[in-house]
Amino acid sequence: MELIGSTQTAAYARPKTSHFLPAISTTASSYRSHQPALTFNQNSNMPWKTNTYFRTGSAIPTVSALQRENLDRAKTMFYPSNRTALSTRYMPDDWYKSNHTNYRESESSRNSAERLRRDTIRLIQDKDQLTRRTQETTSKNIGERLNNISFWKSELNHEMDNMVTEIAALTDVKRRLERALAETESPLQVSQECLFHREKRMTIDLVHDDVEIDLIKEVEVIKSCQERMRRHLERAIAQLASNRAAQHELERDLSDKLTAQRIDDRCHHLRNTSDGISYYRGIDRLDPSISLPDSWSKFTDDNILHSQSERVASHRLRDEIEILLNATSNEMWNQFNTVNVSFTNRLSETADAKNNLQTHLAKTLQEIFQTEMLIEALKTAIRDKENPLKVAQTRLEERSRRPNVELCRDNPHHRLITEVREIEDTVKKLKERLMEAENTLQNLVKTKVVLEHDLSVKANSLFLDQEKCMSMRKSFPSTPRLIGYT
Repeated sequence: MELIGSTQTAAYARPKTSHFLPAISTTASSYRSHQPALTFNQNSNMPWKTNTYFRTGSAIPTVSALQRENLDRAKTMFYPSNRTALSTRYMPDDWYKSNHTNYRESESSRNSAERLRRDTIRLIQDKDQLTRRTQETTSKNIGERLNNISFWKSELNHEMDNMVTEIAALTDVKRRLERALAETESPLQVSQECLFHREKRMTIDLVHDDVEIDLIKEVEVIKSCQERMRRHLERAIAQLASNRAAQHELERDLSDKLTAQRIDDRCHHLRNTSDGISYYRGIDRLDPSISLPDSWSKFTDDNILHSQSERVASHRLRDEIEILLNATSNEMWNQFNTVNVSFTNRLSETADAKNNLQTHLAKTLQEIFQTEMLIEALKTAIRDKENPLKVAQTRLEERSRRPNVELCRDNPHHRLITEVREIEDTVKKLKERLMEAENTLQNLVKTKVVLEHDLSVKANSLFLDQEKCMSMRKSFPSTPRLIGYT
């Protein structure tokens, strides 16, 4: 495994010479001495400088240069002017000491180099192991992170499935509530039309009876049920919005976790030999994170808890709507039956009253007929008394012309006077009875008119209650429709 930032592996090649060992000049150039170069002549042209110390071509003399140096030494032996230079030469001990010093320094340098080499090899091995352990630990941490993401992703998926199911159930209940609310419009219209039709009753039948009281109560019951349904419908719409918002947060969190899982999975499978790895200078000093592990898990946990609380509220609302639908259906049906019973009783009462009126009208008509016959008989009897009265008065008038003493107040005279008075009294009484009979007839005719009018009123009431109202009330919605199933 190559270390990041390490030098490339060098490629060594054997020198192209016939000897196995490299040339002296090549070997000498690979070492560096820490002591100044020793010169045989103080006036030498090779001062102790680093840049000239590594010039191998001038440091090691060739064969011709040695011959020239020997000639120069021979010349100094024969020239007295150069004998003073002998005092500047090193002693053999110095020469040996210099060699031993070089030996010790060489050995020390070799030991240091060997120690450095061993330490470096050990350091390379230790850092290689440390790098491998660190990379393995990082991969393990990324794997654990992937497990955590998978766990929370499964929790999010489970909660989101539950939320989708709850949204579908609440939507279905909301539709049922809307259908039930729409179904209440027909009973309300029927009740209002019944009240409107009953306003067409006439005269005495326009009473505030039990039917009207129950119809007004039915309208109030239906409107109360509608108001409660509308409130629960508004709550259902708001709860659906909250459920969808919670679902949106879950979906966004799940999408982020899918992206993070994909990125971490790619990072988890990266190896030193993978493609696409590169240097990113300064990336270790950049911290783009905006959350910590605790806040990361708490964020998802809060989303799940929020979704669960919304689901609990939604489930509670669904139960309340179910209870409301059953309660409103029972209330409207109970009131509907109560109104129908009141209608039935009222129809029975009206029918009985109508029958009684018809009976009385028949009797009145019979009595009118009898009275008319009586009047005719009285008139006949009065006419029949005219001739007897004429006879009696004629007799009196004739006898009043008797002469002188014959004009006597005898018994016939008294009897004629009594007869005339009796006939006149009889006619008077008959005329009085005729007047009474005519008055009675007039009263009977008025009663007949009243009875006939009342019969028409009762017939109108029966028509309104039975034909108009009860025929409409046959179309009252069934219980399944009132709770929104159909």
